[in-house]
Amino acid sequence: MLRDSQRWSRRNVLRAGSVALLTGAAVADGMTSLAAAAERVRAKISDVQTMTVQGPGRSYVYVRVLTSDGHSGIAEAYGSPGVAVAEQIMAIRPALIGKDPLEIDRIYTFLGDGASSLAGSRTDGSAHQLMRAASGIEMALWDLAGNLLATPTAVLMGGQFRDHVRVYDHSRPRDMSDKASCREWAAKVNAHPSGFTAHKIDIPRTDTLWTEKGRSVPDNGKDPGNRQLTAKELRRIGQGFENMREAIGWEHDLMVHCHWELDLPSSIQLAQVVAPAKPLWLEDPLAVDYSESWKRLAERSPVPILTGENLTRREGFQPFIVNQGCHIVNPDLRNSGGFLETKRIADLASLYGLPITTHNTASQLHTYQVCQWAACIRDFLMCETITGEGGWMDQVLRLDGPYIEKGYVKVNDKPGTGVELNREVVEAHLAPGQKWWGGA
Repeated sequence: MLRDSQRWSRRNVLRAGSVALLTGAAVADGMTSLAAAAERVRAKISDVQTMTVQGPGRSYVYVRVLTSDGHSGIAEAYGSPGVAVAEQIMAIRPALIGKDPLEIDRIYTFLGDGASSLAGSRTDGSAHQLMRAASGIEMALWDLAGNLLATPTAVLMGGQFRDHVRVYDHSRPRDMSDKASCREWAAKVNAHPSGFTAHKIDIPRTDTLWTEKGRSVPDNGKDPGNRQLTAKELRRIGQGFENMREAIGWEHDLMVHCHWELDLPSSIQLAQVVAPAKPLWLEDPLAVDYSESWKRLAERSPVPILTGENLTRREGFQPFIVNQGCHIVNPDLRNSGGFLETKRIADLASLYGLPITTHNTASQLHTYQVCQWAACIRDFLMCETITGEGGWMDQVLRLDGPYIEKGYVKVNDKPGTGVELNREVVEAHLAPGQKWWGGA
C-alpha cells in the first residue's frame, strides 16, 4: 500500500477537474476527473487495526483506520498502563465500518458498541478507561482526514500558530542536595544532542526511622501513611532546587513534579520553598479530582499550579478552569478525547486566561503527532516527552530531518500529521504475539 501522501487527494482531483473545465480542456477529461473526485467523496471506513510496541518499561498501542479507497490514518492510544485498550478498539471496530471518515466529531460523540449503530457509551463519561480507545481512534481519524484532503491536520483544525513546538525531558541530578552533582548534571544537560532547555523533576522524599535502606537518611517526622511533607523533606527540596538553579542558570526552565501525593498544607509549603528557583510550574500535588482545595492552593501558591493528565473530556476540566483551580491545564490527549475534544478544552481554558501543556509518556509516534496538533493551539506552552534520548525510540518514524533540535520539534507541512512508521524498527520491537498491523 502506498503512503497516503503519495496518493491523489479528493481536493487535488476536484481541482484538476475544475481547472480542466475552466480552461477549456476536453469536457470529457474534466468530467472524468470530477467523477474520480466523487468516488473519493464516497470513500468509507473499511477496517481498523492495532498493534502493540514494547518499549523499555512501557508498551505503546498503535491504531490504524483504513478507507475503501486505500487511504489510512494512524495514531497512538494509551499503552502503559494499557490493559485491554487494543481489545476495546477492536470491540468498537464493527460500528466504524462503512462510516464516512470525515465525520470525525459525529463518530467520536456517538462512539460505542454495536455492529450497525454508535451508542456513545465510549465518550459520554460512563467509563473512563474506554476513553483511551476512543481517543486513539479519534486521532487516527484526524490523520486520515489530512491524508484524504492532502492538508496538514493542524490546518484543518484552524491553522498553525507556530512552526516549532517546545518539548521537555525528565532530567535531574543524581543528588540535588550536592552542588557538585548539580554542576555535573548541568554540564550533561548542556551537552545533550536534543538540546532540551526545560526539565521536570520529581521531589525527593525521605524514609521512616524504621527503614534500613531507602531514599535518604531516616526522618523521625515521616509517616508513610499520610500525605504530609516533613520539615526535613521541605528543607531538602528547597535547597535542591536552589542548587539546580545555580548550576543550570536562567536559560533553562525547571518544573516541580508530584504524583497527587500531598495534602493541602504540604502543597502550599512546597510551593513556598521552591519559589526562589522560579519553577515554571508545580505539577499534580493534590488528589486527581477537583475540590475546593485546588482553588485554595492556586490562590495561595507563589508558583503556577498545573494539573490535568488523568482528566477526561471537557466535563473533567471544566471545574478546574471555571473555578480557577489551576494556572496551567495539562491534558494527555490519549485520555482527554483526542485532537478536537482537547482543542475545545484549550479553547475553554483560553477564555479564563489559562495556557495549556500536554502530558505525554508515549512513543515517538504520539509525541510527534501531539506537536503537530499543538501548532493549532494559540496558548500552548510545551509538550512532555520521554523520547529524544537516541536509540530505536527515536527511529520509530521516518523523518526528513532531526527529530528534536534545540529542544523543539519542527511542525511539518505534510498531509495529516505527517507520520510514516519505520517498519523495520517497529517490527523489531513489537510486543510478544504481535504482528505488523495484526498480520496485514
